[in-house]
Amino acid sequence: MISHGVILPELAPATEPSNQVARRLMCWAAPRMPVNLGGYGSVRPQKDHGHDLALLLMINTFVTLFWRSHLLDQTTAQLAEAGYQVTRLDASGWATEGDLHREIAQALDFPDYYRCNLDALNDCMRDVVDGQYGWAAAETAGLVLVFTGYDQFTRHCPRAAQIVLDIMADQARSALLFGRRVMCLLQSDDPQIRFEPVGATPVMWNDAEWLDARRQP
Repeated sequence: MISHGVILPELAPATEPSNQVARRLMCWAAPRMPVNLGGYGSVRPQKDHGHDLALLLMINTFVTLFWRSHLLDQTTAQLAEAGYQVTRLDASGWATEGDLHREIAQALDFPDYYRCNLDALNDCMRDVVDGQYGWAAAETAGLVLVFTGYDQFTRHCPRAAQIVLDIMADQARSALLFGRRVMCLLQSDDPQIRFEPVGATPVMWNDAEWLDARRQP
């Protein structure tokens, strides 16, 4: 199973104004929004959602792939205009996991004790979501992490590349629980690149019935 995110149409040349690109994204993403059929936890689309590009990007996935660089640029420009902090990292030169840790730590102002491993990345991203560092959470509409040339890093470090996306998806979901928006946009020069699903959560028993003994007749 592959998570494809928002389906993008064929686009006009790079000179197309960003607001027109946003409308194209909105028109194509809107039909994929869940419809309220009366079930628990369903979402009813509202009219103004069609003007919320960030929502339309996140409605199906917290990690969205781009191939055309100009489309990514136009999308991030639109998000910046809407008050989002856009933090870009060039992953095309990342040949080792250490390259990733060094540059993401610098971009998001990780503390000096950052241990430069994937567990530490997850911990620090939790702090980022909490607004402790990395972005002005109280002053911006959300945080957009952009990785360009991510196919190159995936080629060198496939396991780490997949885990990083899973971390981003998990933390983006956590951010929503606290009323914050965090998303990840990837640019790949390989139009056929694929990743495993990210951000999956298990089906768990409630706290009161967690123990097997609590679920006896």
